[in-house]
Parts: sequence; structure tokens; C-alpha cells
Amino acid sequence: VDVLVLVVVVVLELVVELVDVVDVLVDEVVVLLVDVLVVDVLVELVVVEVLVVELVLLALLVELVLLVELVVVVLVEVVLVLVLLLVDVLELVVLVVLELVVELLDVVDVLVDEFVVLLVDGLVVDVLV
Repeated sequence: VDVLVLVVVVVLELVVELVDVVDVLVDEVVVLLVDVLVVDVLVELVVVEVLVVELVLLALLVELVLLVELVVVVLVEVVLVLVLLLVDVLELVVLVVLELVVELLDVVDVLVDEFVVLLVDGLVVDVLV
């Protein structure tokens, strides 16, 4: 009976040791599982941050395109204003030149009239002489 009790005690001690080992193994497995979950969450956070950076870059690209569009519109408007101003200036130059030609024609008309008067006076003097 003593041997049987001794065997039971040894078996029970082995079972307690086995339970302690299993407890430590379970604790380690739980720690590893938590570590894996933390790493997974960190990877997901990195993926989300990459997506946020991509969205920010896309927003900046859209802003750049809008800025280029605005610059093009302003340049087109400036060119149109310059063309309109050039047309107005050319119109004024043509009008001034035409007025000068009309004045010149008036002066030539007066000169021709005076020349004709002088010719007629010269003919009258020739006839009288």
C-alpha cells in the first residue's frame, strides 16, 4: 500500500508539474498571439497611413491642375485684353493718319487754287501786255 501511495504521489506530482508546464506554454502562446495581433494592427495602421498619404498627394495634384487651369485662363484673358488694346490703338492710328491725309488734301487744294489764280493772273497780264 505504501508503494501504491508513493506511486500515486509521484504521479500527482508529475501531473502538477505537467500542469505548470502547460500553464507556462499557454501563457507563452497567448503572448505570441497578442504580439501577432499587435503586429497585424501596426501593419494595418501603416497601410492606412499610406492610403492617407496617397489621398493627400492626389488632393495636391488636383490643386495643381486647378492652379494651372487658372493660370491658363488668366493668360488667355490677358492676351485678349492686349489684342483688344492693340486693335483700339491701331484704330486710333488709322483715324489720325486719315485726318492728317484730309488736312494735307485741304492744304493741297488751297495750294492748287492759289496756283490756278496765279496762272490766271499771269495769263491776264500776258494778254494785257
